[in-house]
Amino acid sequence: MIPAYLLWLIAMLTAFRKSDQRSSTFVRVLKTTGLIILLGLAVFFPSILPVFKLPQTTGPFAVGTMDILLELDREEIITEDTTDARRFMIKVWYPSKEADGKEDPYIDKAGRDGFAQKYGLPPSFLYYLDKIKTNVYRNTQIADETFPVLVFSHGYNSKANGYYALLKEIVSHGYIIFAINHTYESTGATFPDGTQKYFDYEYAGKIEAGTWDIMMPVIEVFESELSFEERHPTVREGLTTYYVRDIVERWAVDILDVVNELDEWNRSGFFEGRLDLSNIGVFGHSRGGGAAGESLLVGNRIKAGANIDGDQWGQIVDTVFQKPFLFLSADYPEDHQNLNQHAYINKSNSFFYEATVAQSGHSNFMDIPYMIPVRALSQAGSINPDLAIEITGKVITSFFDKHLKNKKIDLDSLNSEYEMLEVIIYKGDSIN
Repeated sequence: MIPAYLLWLIAMLTAFRKSDQRSSTFVRVLKTTGLIILLGLAVFFPSILPVFKLPQTTGPFAVGTMDILLELDREEIITEDTTDARRFMIKVWYPSKEADGKEDPYIDKAGRDGFAQKYGLPPSFLYYLDKIKTNVYRNTQIADETFPVLVFSHGYNSKANGYYALLKEIVSHGYIIFAINHTYESTGATFPDGTQKYFDYEYAGKIEAGTWDIMMPVIEVFESELSFEERHPTVREGLTTYYVRDIVERWAVDILDVVNELDEWNRSGFFEGRLDLSNIGVFGHSRGGGAAGESLLVGNRIKAGANIDGDQWGQIVDTVFQKPFLFLSADYPEDHQNLNQHAYINKSNSFFYEATVAQSGHSNFMDIPYMIPVRALSQAGSINPDLAIEITGKVITSFFDKHLKNKKIDLDSLNSEYEMLEVIIYKGDSIN
């Protein structure tokens, strides 16, 4: 397949040759300059947007996937239509008997177009994503076992497909993941009737407007010489009143809606008898990580939760987790504005884990470093992308293996397995 930008370049060269004889010297110089720029782009974009290979999964299971539409009877507050009800797509990843059937495309049109809009790229520049092999198969037969359930929440203006490498790795070790696509706050979603919904930039701007005054004092106390104790009241005020708190709480409701539907999905249909509903976990990345933490705090059926590099906005600063919780962080400078140091001041009455992946950036927990292998653009660290996904997958599966599968695992042992990983374990009052 010839990329659209290359066809455009050929067309421009042809047009230039036809009109060059009739043009003035000045116009010819302008055209030549423009064509040099276009030629540069034709060389540049394929180099930064290459067809990449996702890492191989390491678990014993092949991976299947399917999509579910969840329609609810509560109001959709993002749209202006007061009759709209909340609905969102869920991408389910599950252990399958064998790797066969129709391969799942890496990304759909809505996701690709939304991603292009987010990064200011023409959609045609992302057609190469259609060539990515996933080795995940749609609607293939589920394995003959019962598996713990994980609910996943993506980052703001992202979607589940952006975490393909990580999610399929976790599933290969025996988990069923229900990955939510938070409508209007993901890059894009395609519904069964063919309609597509994209990130609502107008709504995002509206809810953010006028709220910066809440965060300015927080920034100022971090830039000051104040001690942790002296700045804590100001940071606490920001964590509990900044507009992002509302997003985290709203997404946590989406998570709990999925948890509430699990009984019905386990009772009949494709997942009949396959969901271990006594062992439900939640996790997410970035803003979705904060939503996972919030849902663990308020969801009675959720046994353990993990936040991958997300700020924990909301009420946790004033209370404490009663269940095992993992916070997995990128490698930030020591003087960065560490909101979670304040948010997680009380840790957990159960196990609380703080893990850091050295030389990683915020995007190293997703597929962005593969899609855009230029660190200045991708917000990735210097760590090898495959190693970052390997470490992240190992930490997440080890955490849930211990707290959902009751395996005798000491997460502290991961420190000796990976020199680029640091895991610190805190044991709450409920731990003997």
